[in-house]
Amino acid sequence: MLITRRLEFDAGHRIPDHRSLCRHLHGHRYAIEVTVAGDVTLRDGDPRNGMVLDFSEVKAVMREVIVDRWDHAFLVYQGDTAIRSFLDSLPDHRTVVLDVVPTAENLAAEAYRLLAGRIAQIGDKRLTLEQVRLYETPNCWADATRAMFPG
Repeated sequence: MLITRRLEFDAGHRIPDHRSLCRHLHGHRYAIEVTVAGDVTLRDGDPRNGMVLDFSEVKAVMREVIVDRWDHAFLVYQGDTAIRSFLDSLPDHRTVVLDVVPTAENLAAEAYRLLAGRIAQIGDKRLTLEQVRLYETPNCWADATRAMFPG
């Protein structure tokens, strides 16, 4: 069985090597959807009876690992030294430095890597993170799937 939880957050970024407007500082209302696979619990008296997992448990992990860190932050590539220097000059600025350019594809993959282990630790049964879908806009998104991360 697959279940999916969606949350939204706001963040800024830029794509330094892009040839059009995305090379400029800008922001998005991102949405992230996390899909978890597992067996449905079938035990009378169990709070998860009839569920793979309570959606609130997925939400808590998503918030802790991604949303609370990336929300209202500027997501910057570590090699984007001009912008990193500028952001470092701002007192108490929320900056998340990434090893990759903050494209939708790279952010989805990064979120998958950060979430996979935590999802597997929830509860008392085998759960796997199947997919992270990251919407950069309502019409544009990237999917990071379990098949991309063998092992």
